[in-house]
Amino acid sequence: MSKSSWKAGNVNAKRFLRAVLIGTLLSFLGLEAYRTGVGVARYGSFSAYYEAKENSAKLQTAVDVINAYHVDDPALKMEAATDKALESILEGLDPYSEYLGPDQLAGLREDVDQQFGGIGIRVEMKDDRLTVVAPIEDTPGERAGLLRGDQILAVDGRSIEGRPLSASLEKLRGSPGDPVDLSVYRARSDERFDVTVKRERISIANVKAARILEDGIGYLRILQFGGRTAAEVMKAVDGLLAQGMTSLVIDLRNNPGGLLDAAVDVASPFLEKGQLVVYTEGRQSDQNEHYYAKRKAGLYDFPLALLVNSGSASASEIVAGVFKDVKRAVLVGEKTFGKGSVQSIIELGEDAGLRLTTAKYYTPSGYVIHDRGIEPDLEVELSLEEDRKLSLQRYRLEYMSVAEFTAEFDFEPIADRQLEVALAALRKS
Repeated sequence: MSKSSWKAGNVNAKRFLRAVLIGTLLSFLGLEAYRTGVGVARYGSFSAYYEAKENSAKLQTAVDVINAYHVDDPALKMEAATDKALESILEGLDPYSEYLGPDQLAGLREDVDQQFGGIGIRVEMKDDRLTVVAPIEDTPGERAGLLRGDQILAVDGRSIEGRPLSASLEKLRGSPGDPVDLSVYRARSDERFDVTVKRERISIANVKAARILEDGIGYLRILQFGGRTAAEVMKAVDGLLAQGMTSLVIDLRNNPGGLLDAAVDVASPFLEKGQLVVYTEGRQSDQNEHYYAKRKAGLYDFPLALLVNSGSASASEIVAGVFKDVKRAVLVGEKTFGKGSVQSIIELGEDAGLRLTTAKYYTPSGYVIHDRGIEPDLEVELSLEEDRKLSLQRYRLEYMSVAEFTAEFDFEPIADRQLEVALAALRKS
């Protein structure tokens, strides 16, 4: 090989190597630019994204320093540190966001299946306290006298104040037949009391007490919004129509909600096809959704009244909100709970995840439900004593005579003033 040929080959090799290095560098920079772009889009700004990266690195550095220098050699694992950090972070966001470990994820699956071992109450966190949204009808919690608004301060002698929702629920769940001791504060009467409740296998019904009351006015009670609720409502309504029903009272009192899709499906037959039922808005575009009446839309056009109270939450408020906005029903009772946010379950591997508030519900008119609730058209506020007595009556009188009821509970059934106002409104329609 001549000297000139060798030089030319060497130059070509260097050029090739340089090209490979430049290509690799550009690929790396391109990947980093892509990752940065995704991160900036997710966090909303470059400064927020950069701050998040810095804080993540800070956590890793802190774990390394602790493991290297702490006098007792704690052997702090990054996994454990991350779990504790996530628990603390999620607790500080809002009452509904939380970090989910294996047990909490299992509990969520039980809720979706609509069957679990517990005392039969629906709860939310309010002012860092586990608050009863509504006792589930004919369950140990209702039979023990728990009422909406009751705050559970301790379980089996241990305080749960300030603890995450999932951790508190774990304390209430257990094997059917096992007792659980509760310390309760009832704000409406400013009293504290202890009660022992025996756990049962809780199978949640959806629709109850469908019947004709008077003058062709029907009545049915929706206990919660699950996968079967819409079909059960339609079956009950069709049965009442066959008996000559001309108008209907739907009772959503003490209904703590459930599935968003179930609320849309329940509302749809009472609305015109294509009517906006609810929409959600969050920081990310994939959280912005519009839900329209579709399934069996326009099937029922008779007059409606809805009964609501502070135990009506979430999916109940979606139905109440759209019916009020489009003047499809008259709302009677008390202002609803005001739980109008969307929690998304985001998996972090096989046995951990986040329950994260990612959006809020808006009624068709743009009214945000969260922390505000839905105001009734006709306000009828019940006293604590009325609420207690009516709670007993709702399910006991379905299988007891009035004489048996009076003998067991030492009072005669009282009038349901909210229902009476709803009936009067429908008579005028």
